[in-house]
Amino acid sequence: MIVVLNRDSTKENLDSIQKRIEGHGLRAQISTGVERTVVGVLGSIPSEFKDEMELMPGVAEVVLISKPYKLASREFHPEGSIIRVGNAVIGGPDPVVMAGPCSVEDEEQMVATAKAVKKAGATVLRGGAYKPRTSPYSFRGMGLDGLKLLNIAKQETGLPIITEVMSPADVDTVAQYADILQIGARNMQNYNLLDEVGATRKPVMVKRGMSAPYEEWLLAAEYVLAAGNSQVMLCERGIRGFEQFTRFTMDVAAIPVIQRLSHLPIIADPSHSTGKWYLVTPVALAAVAAGAHGLLIEVHPNPDLAKCDGAQSLTFENFDSLMGQVGAVASARQAPVNAS
Repeated sequence: MIVVLNRDSTKENLDSIQKRIEGHGLRAQISTGVERTVVGVLGSIPSEFKDEMELMPGVAEVVLISKPYKLASREFHPEGSIIRVGNAVIGGPDPVVMAGPCSVEDEEQMVATAKAVKKAGATVLRGGAYKPRTSPYSFRGMGLDGLKLLNIAKQETGLPIITEVMSPADVDTVAQYADILQIGARNMQNYNLLDEVGATRKPVMVKRGMSAPYEEWLLAAEYVLAAGNSQVMLCERGIRGFEQFTRFTMDVAAIPVIQRLSHLPIIADPSHSTGKWYLVTPVALAAVAAGAHGLLIEVHPNPDLAKCDGAQSLTFENFDSLMGQVGAVASARQAPVNAS
């Protein structure tokens, strides 16, 4: 249920509404927009509570939300959410590009890549310190040492960092270094982890599980939002299909669908969805044309020698070429639905 306040409602009205909600053992989640303030009511709501709230001073209307993802829905937050990280404005009209290697390998690799992607126009540096791998014998990341190398690259370039966190026990450590916490596809339904990143108040990216329908994906984001963290973005990274030529199947339709259902910014990952470097650029451009608020791109100084996912990583030259095309497509499209 959401409580919509009048435009001329006062702080005292809002305080009274929040107190009434909490007095019933419910939780109040406040969303202040450009034109109106909305209070989300979370919990088991008594049948007569809607009528009770409609009579309170400052209340314009009370709306029952039918969707199970209350806080992630556009009903609760009609305007698109904006997340600011460093110089990046995620959710605005211009797509944000987050780029870097799949995994952190050494200082020279990270600093060189950070400088190259920044020069090309990226505003967020990606890199994996903890890597979930299908095989236990594959390179699984440098852990804390990888986080420290990411920090060195950040100090050299000023780029904020996005990196994956895999375990609730690692959240505090990763949050000391990362500006955006990434929840990988394999952990989309790791609910204890979602609770923990929700408690950090750091921006969180929730990747779509490889077999997850839209509702389950949005409910994963709901866990982070319900923990009190409003800085949540989603990432479409491809789902399992019948085709084996690509690594996964990029669901471009997810971008406009999510924008219709939710106020959360949506990012596209053409690297993991295709698995092949020469497919990254066309799929990235398709995602931008569909209205994506950003891209997550894997870039490596020498993909042939990469310890992880070299086949889908762009060279510095290819990434620079991609960025020029992204700008052209972005300038030709209409503003994404989710932009405010």
